[in-house]
Amino acid sequence: MKATVHVMLKTGVLDPQGEAVRHALAALGFSGVEGVRQGKVIELDLADGTSEADVRQMCDKLLANTVIERYTVELH
Repeated sequence: MKATVHVMLKTGVLDPQGEAVRHALAALGFSGVEGVRQGKVIELDLADGTSEADVRQMCDKLLANTVIERYTVELH
């Protein structure tokens, strides 16, 4: 089984990397971009019997800083 974890900064948390990307896009002539939020995608190959709850524990303990980040988990 595989899991995909999407991690993004929570609303209201400043995103300096996203701002740098927005400024770079504007410098390249893409004036229509008003905001950018940058996150990360983590793909996990899981052993049989690993549950979504297990993946959520992984996120809470290591993969996401839950003070400033939110995450979603997709199992496939």
